[in-house]
Amino acid sequence: MRTTLAAFVVAVGLAIALAGCGGSPPMPVPTATVTPTPGATAPAEPQLDLTGSAAANQPYFDQVNIATVDAGGRGGRAFIDGLVAAGYPKAAMEVTPDRTSINAEADNYQFAIRLGGTCLIGQYGVAGYASTTGKLLADGRCLVGTTLPIDW
Repeated sequence: MRTTLAAFVVAVGLAIALAGCGGSPPMPVPTATVTPTPGATAPAEPQLDLTGSAAANQPYFDQVNIATVDAGGRGGRAFIDGLVAAGYPKAAMEVTPDRTSINAEADNYQFAIRLGGTCLIGQYGVAGYASTTGKLLADGRCLVGTTLPIDW
């Protein structure tokens, strides 16, 4: 009888423990509803501002460069050409080589535009596209190291 009672107690305990594992539906999570404010406008599309700083132009710079990537553009020339077509002055641009000394594709290359004492700097390569802003270097350039002439 002791064995039967012990088995019964274990079975009841197991049944109670498993009852908590049932598939009861999850509690609904409240969600917020956003109601537009009357007269509110959508955020403005990024625009070119040649009199503005690098930081003010970064959203437009990114938009242009991401469009270049999405269109399959690769190499420094593709980015420079895209930026020129978007209205940036070619004379204010710099680009690093996109080929190595043994003519292999570079892992990364940079391109930059000087704007009013500041720099828009883009990079494309193995990790995708990234950008930043910065101050002009002491020599008036944006990029350190070897850059290519933009003579096309």
